[in-house]
Formats: sequence, C-alpha cells, structure tokens
Amino acid sequence: MIGILGGMGTQAGLDFCNKLAILNRGKIDQDYPLFILYNKSDIPGRPQSIGVQTSKIFNKNLNKKSRKKYSLVLKSLIKGCDLLSKSKCAFIVIPCNTAHYWYEDLQKKTKLPIINMPKEVYKFTKKSCKKKCSIGLLATEGTIKTGVYNKFFDKDFKLVFPNKIIQKNSVNKSIRFVKMGNVKAASKVIIPAINYLIKQKCKKIILGCTELPIAIFAFKSFKKIKSSKIFLDPNLILAYATMKKLKNR
Repeated sequence: MIGILGGMGTQAGLDFCNKLAILNRGKIDQDYPLFILYNKSDIPGRPQSIGVQTSKIFNKNLNKKSRKKYSLVLKSLIKGCDLLSKSKCAFIVIPCNTAHYWYEDLQKKTKLPIINMPKEVYKFTKKSCKKKCSIGLLATEGTIKTGVYNKFFDKDFKLVFPNKIIQKNSVNKSIRFVKMGNVKAASKVIIPAINYLIKQKCKKIILGCTELPIAIFAFKSFKKIKSSKIFLDPNLILAYATMKKLKNR
C-alpha cells in the first residue's frame, strides 16, 4: 500500500492522488492501487520555516532561530510518516517540492523508504534532454533558496530561475491563488513567468511547486498534461515513479 503524506497544500495532495488514479485506471474498484492519503495540513509553512544558513551545506550549521523552525517542520513530518508506517504502508511519497529540504533528516527518522521527488524529476529529465541545456524552474522561494533541485541538476544542466520581480508578482501570487482556490486567477498570473523562461531558451520548465500544475493545467485535458513538450510536472512524474516502485516490490 502507498503512503501519501499530503496537506502541503491540500489541493496539491489531491492532484497527486487524482493523477495516480488516472494513470492506473481500472475497470472495477479493485483494479485501482491501494493508498492512504494523510492530509496533514497542520505542518508549519515550509517556505516560512527556511531560515538563514551560515554554511553552503544545506540543512547544516543553521543559526539557533532557523534550527528551531527547521526542527518544528521536521517533527511534524516525522509524525506524519509514523502514522503511515503504523498503517502498514510499504513506502511514502510527499507531493511537495519544498518539503524535500527536510528529506535527508526525515528519511533517517523514518523506517519506510521515501521516494525523492526532485531526484525522480532529474532522472526523467536526463532521458529527454541533452546535457548542459537550460532547464527552467518555477518554484517557491524556499525551494530555490535551499537548492533541492540544484543538488541533482547542476552536474548535468543549467537551472534558470525567474528574476526577483517576476518571482514575486507572478510565481508567488500564482501559488497563493491556488491555495486560496482561485485557479482562474492563478492560471493568468503565472503567464509572465513562463514567457520569461521561454525567452531564456529553456528546453523544459519544471513546475517545481505542486500548486503550479493545477494553475497551468486546470482547464486542459489529462492527455495534454501527459503530452506537454515544455512542462515537467513533478506530481505526474512522482505518480509514475510510485507505481513503478509498487509493481517492483
């Protein structure tokens, strides 16, 4: 059984479950995969809990205040994983990119294996893009700041981000609108960020916040999501990786 630690945000977790079900659509109820979604929406805000680092080593040498914020999120994530473990799940997936800043410490405290979303996106990108090409990343400021994607992509690709103004007025607003349930507004406000990365000659654009695929694909068919030539949807890629792991057990 699949354990899904969601609630970061709620819409993103439901989007992942929907993609998991559509990819494995059955003729009867019993054909669908078994999974538990723990919508743990009380986890402290991830971007707000990423403080100032005194070292270039991610998660290490945080100042006292930042370490406290980091620990609060980690403890909440551990509680979520513990519940899924007690529910006899085989492994865990977390449909939130920023939460993977805590991945290494969380995996150390959790008995069940956790699929690493940014790593799966990197593996998928390697199969479809030439080395050293530019890959755009639309994400929370926390995901960009902590380098959870740089960790994998920097050795083979050039990650390109929006400038500060576009990040603030386009990406951040779009994410916030999805969380508020205003998908139509989110789909409009994200356009300048997409156009900026296309002008930077990015071969692909990673939708590195799980709210963004909702904003961009909300009014399109699932077929168009799967066949997109420019966008990389981490939730969709994670859904593929999840079923592969389940079938290989």
